[in-house]
Amino acid sequence: MYPSDIVLPMKAELTSNGFEDLSTADAVENAMKQSGTTLLVINSVCGCSAGTARPGVMRAVQNATKKPAHLVTSFAGFDIDAVKKARTYLMPYPPSSPAIALLKDGQLVHMIERHNIEGRSADMIAASLQAAFDEHC
Repeated sequence: MYPSDIVLPMKAELTSNGFEDLSTADAVENAMKQSGTTLLVINSVCGCSAGTARPGVMRAVQNATKKPAHLVTSFAGFDIDAVKKARTYLMPYPPSSPAIALLKDGQLVHMIERHNIEGRSADMIAASLQAAFDEHC
């Protein structure tokens, strides 16, 4: 498990921008039961999270015309049980961190895996998310 002094500032990048922190499996379960669209970010310490994933997610949410009803996040390597539970909603995709998922009424409708984040700019990630928001929100 990662030390909290490393993780907490990275969590704060999202939670200070309106994302609910899901740190337990029960919190994930409750969040996934909500009706409407939910943007789930599996946050991580890797460089692509800081460089493009978190900035891309925040840019998408801030600039979108249509937005998800719920914004949630859990941290890989820190919120162990929560991430394990969250990944059950992301099947058939294998575990990936970072990962960005859009769910509608608890069903996965758009997924961005780590390999879709690495090497892409924050603007590219934001554009992909905004297109998914336009379609599903």
